[in-house]
Formats: sequence, structure tokens, C-alpha cells
Amino acid sequence: MRILISGGSVAGPALAYWLHRHGHRPTIVERAPVVRGGGAAIDFRGSALQVLEWMGLLEEMRGHETGMTAMTLVDDAGATIATLPATAISGDLEVLKSDVTAILYEATRDTTEYLFDDTITALDQDGSGVHVTFERSRPRTFDLVIGADGLHSTVRRLAFGPESQYVRHLGIYGALCTTPNILGLDRAGLMYNTAGRNALAFAARDNAELRVGLSFGADHLDYDRRDRRQQEELVAKHFAGAGWEVPRLLEAMREAEEFFFDSSGQVVMDSWSTGRVALVGDAAHCAAPTSGRGTSQALIGAYVLAGELAEAPDHTTAFAAYERQLRDYVERNQRHGRTAARWFLQPPTEPPVEVAEDVVALKQYA
Repeated sequence: MRILISGGSVAGPALAYWLHRHGHRPTIVERAPVVRGGGAAIDFRGSALQVLEWMGLLEEMRGHETGMTAMTLVDDAGATIATLPATAISGDLEVLKSDVTAILYEATRDTTEYLFDDTITALDQDGSGVHVTFERSRPRTFDLVIGADGLHSTVRRLAFGPESQYVRHLGIYGALCTTPNILGLDRAGLMYNTAGRNALAFAARDNAELRVGLSFGADHLDYDRRDRRQQEELVAKHFAGAGWEVPRLLEAMREAEEFFFDSSGQVVMDSWSTGRVALVGDAAHCAAPTSGRGTSQALIGAYVLAGELAEAPDHTTAFAAYERQLRDYVERNQRHGRTAARWFLQPPTEPPVEVAEDVVALKQYA
């Protein structure tokens, strides 16, 4: 089948890899002009490692492991309050997102058609396929369209309805940026929590850089997602008067080349498919960054979806089987994301370290 995937981050290329393995012809449309760089470190847990091994990418990912040690929770003066073990923060394997996306792109570039600097503007499906209109490319028809385009999915909006129907805001907004290692951290991280505010910094790139996160609690904010300066001002306003190294981190944020700002939310849907259109990864069931499970869900979901499309007699049967396999796993992860979000807003002295089941039974597809 000719299958269009919207989104070239993690779920999209992973799905393209498996679709090609099963004999399909994948195309990825990605809004960014090139493979996306930047981003935080992301972790793989439980069954996701098995998927990486089946892809032949586990050792390559391990070669880019951050090597992070513990995360230390500090007070206003920088004194230690508690220490979180590496596995609680970094999972079973932690890799910078920019490295993950680059590895997945290299694994799929020769077998997948990539349409960079473009996006879907309209979907019209009938018995013959899905007729797709793009912002830049000529209109085309595909057998299936899969949305792997994240929390603010274009495919979900076009095929299922407005984002407000499915995204549940968890009361947290946050900025992520990359700065020089001004704190002198050695493969370690520091976290500062006060009620309604959370600042963290961890070393990356052999201690040459810091990945900095600045999160705060707020109801729905009205801001321009394209206006970085406005977003910086929101962060600075909510962190006014904060202790520890927050003033230095705010100054570094303003000078950082890489900057990202968004709300923390979850996607809750009764069904992840409609007709010939389906969703995977955060577009279907985002568990929020606080869950630490988003990358694993994306990788596992892509594997299962492609496998069911290979085995089932039609896409309707495949989509239903894909959802049956993953629904309980996703709901567990979303519960964990909500629990962690509450701690971010009202932290106790000791942060909760929930021991959650990270394994979902995966069958091997022919």
C-alpha cells in the first residue's frame, strides 16, 4: 500500500521502517525543512528496547547514550534535598532526541520518500483512498494516512476534529533550551522545585552543554506559538524571585539558539482511527512529558501498527487490533504522567518514584 505518514520525529520514521519491512511504500511529510535537531534527552523503557533490537538499532542507540547519573533535588541555596536514581529519570536507555531522530532518518532515508518543508492542508477519503492536499507539493492519493505529528497533530485536527476535543491540559507550561554548561555538571542533573515551579538542568554532549527545562503551573495561557520573545517573557514572569541558579538559567535561555515552549498535556480519544486515517505516538495518546514514556509508546505503537497492517485482511481490522493491544499500556502510562504532573505543581519533600510496568507483550510479525 501507499501510506502517507505526517511527522518525521520518532513515531513517523519508526513506522516507515516497519512498513517498508512489510512491503509497503511509505512517504513522510515533515513541516521542518530538515531533520529536526535539538530537544531534550529521551528515554527508552521496557519493551521499547526489544523493538530497537528487532530494528537492528539498539547498539547504535547505546553508542549515543547520555551516560547520565543521578538527578539531585536542591533547595534555594543549592543544598541537596533528595536524589533520584538514574533509572527513574533516564529509563533503561537515554539518548538525546536529536541523535534519535538522526539515527531513525538514516535507517529510513533510502526506503522512504521524505517531503520536507511541507504539511497536509486537507484530507478527503473515499472507497479508493485518501485524497491529500499539501501546502507545497501537488495533491496525491494514498491508500492510508497516518498521523504521527505530535500533541498538536494536523492529521488529528483534519480527520477527527478540533484539538480542544482531545487534548487535556495538565496545568503545566514549560520551556526547553540548550546552553553552555554554566553549572559545570558532570553527566548529572540538578532539579529545583518550589510550589508551581520546576527548574532542571542536566549535562549533555560530553558535558559541553546543558539541557535546561523551566516549567511552571498555569491555567490556559493565550500566547503566539511562533513568538519566542513572548514565550520567554512568560517564563521569566512566572520564575520571578525564584532562588537557586534560576536567574542565570533565565539569562542563558534568552541567549540560547535552541528554544522550545509548549504546554504539558495528554491526548485522550475513544478511537485512534477513522476510516483510512489512523494516529500513532503522541498524536493518538500523548502521556505528557512528565510520564517519561512518550518515546517508548511511539516506538512500540509504530511496530504494532505496521505489524497488524501486515497480518490483517484489511486496514479496518488492523486498526482495531492495534488499539486492542496498546490501550491498557497507554492508560497506565497516562496515569503515571498525571501523578508526576501533580508533584511538579505541589512537590513534597521527597519526590515520588513510581515503579510502573513498562512492558507490553509484543508478538513478532512475519
